[in-house]
Amino acid sequence: MSDTPIPPWYKQFWPWFLLGLLFSSILFSTGFAIMSIKSYDGMVVQEDYYEHGKAINMVLAKQERARELNLSADLRIDPLTSDIVIDLTGDARPDKLYLDLIFPTEDDRDQSFVLEHVREGRYITQGPDNLRYRWYLQIQPEQGNDADWRLIGEARFPNEQTIALLPGGRSESE
Repeated sequence: MSDTPIPPWYKQFWPWFLLGLLFSSILFSTGFAIMSIKSYDGMVVQEDYYEHGKAINMVLAKQERARELNLSADLRIDPLTSDIVIDLTGDARPDKLYLDLIFPTEDDRDQSFVLEHVREGRYITQGPDNLRYRWYLQIQPEQGNDADWRLIGEARFPNEQTIALLPGGRSESE
């Protein structure tokens, strides 16, 4: 045996290393738990899945009706004035169009606009300033679920190009 004295536990490396691992795991897991509680994503549907499936079928029927009417639309947002201009082509010309800008991940950022018919398929309204990021777009002749048809698309803003809204398809920038 050697005569070197063994230092007390609190002066050695390994107990502090193991305690450091334990406390860091507790700290990180507590931080992630707080973050997950405070940042509700709102993406999980907590309703009846059968009713949700029926609603999806209604949406598909609206898009099919838009296809039957040969509808398509070109949307442009003027970068200087923020005017939203939609040129609708096809066999329907309602007095108003309802445009929904849907943010993919945060439903509290969604925006709705009413566009007035000004002439031969052209609809105009004042849009939001400084529109950024990716948005889903949909236009329909009535607000809510009572609409006869619906055109949908997707765009990333700011965008000075024309965005095509199609029945049941993704938008295409010209």
